[in-house]
Amino acid sequence: MAFDSLADFWAMGTHGVYVWTSYALTFSTIVLLLWHAKKARQRFFNEQIQQLKREQKNHES
Repeated sequence: MAFDSLADFWAMGTHGVYVWTSYALTFSTIVLLLWHAKKARQRFFNEQIQQLKREQKNHES
């Protein structure tokens, strides 16, 4: 193993703050993008359902 102890691993030789902050920002960004994509997909399908209902209602009249 490249580090003598778990504490050394977390500290990353005094660069730990930068390394773990980078990981946290990257992970947070990915989670946010996934959440946004899911919401956009739900919104799209809900709009399509509403449009189909309106079209069906217009054809029945």
